[in-house]
Amino acid sequence: MTELWSSPFFGLALSIFAFWTGVVIQRNVRWAVCNPLLIGALLVIGTLLVFQIPYEAYNEGGSLINLMLTPATACLGMSIYEKLPLLRKNWLPILAGCTAGSASSMGSIYLLCRLFGLDREMLVSLLPKSVTTAIATSLSASHGGVVSITMAAMILTGIASSIGAPLLVRVFRVKNPVAAGLAIGACSHAVGTSRALEMGEVQGAMSGLAIGICAVVTILLSLFVF
Repeated sequence: MTELWSSPFFGLALSIFAFWTGVVIQRNVRWAVCNPLLIGALLVIGTLLVFQIPYEAYNEGGSLINLMLTPATACLGMSIYEKLPLLRKNWLPILAGCTAGSASSMGSIYLLCRLFGLDREMLVSLLPKSVTTAIATSLSASHGGVVSITMAAMILTGIASSIGAPLLVRVFRVKNPVAAGLAIGACSHAVGTSRALEMGEVQGAMSGLAIGICAVVTILLSLFVF
């Protein structure tokens, strides 16, 4: 068995299989809480614990997935480019909304960390929780944060948003699909965007656009915070 997980392909294969299992479960159950990312993470953790596989052995292959995050971040520019007509038409509310979303997310985390007396390491780990994975992990790691905490906060944020977004849209009577999509994308990155796509084509498109813009805004705001 040791030979099995000593291969770097073990971690890669386990990650892909766990996520695929999550996708299958979500398609059949259709519950928002059955998020493929959450199910995949739990399956990987369970497998490592049950078979007592060292994390270092798994990460030799799992880290290959992380290598794909940086070039994947460049693809965010495609979502902005493809929606240029929509961006030109609504550039002011889009930029204002994304800036307000990023600022409120980072501001609330900053105030709560100060209120509960959390140290700088925890503050840095939590601040970028509402942006896409590659940006959040890079910001956290480069400023002394704990990447695993950042990832956990991102997953919880995305899942909570995907569950609560439709309810909040109804409660606050958000009729404009552009506003709904921007709000979801600004606070819940790709996980929430998948939920926005289910709500409508415009909501999904604007949520995807918000991911790219909020990533840029968060990087700029971090210059004043870190």
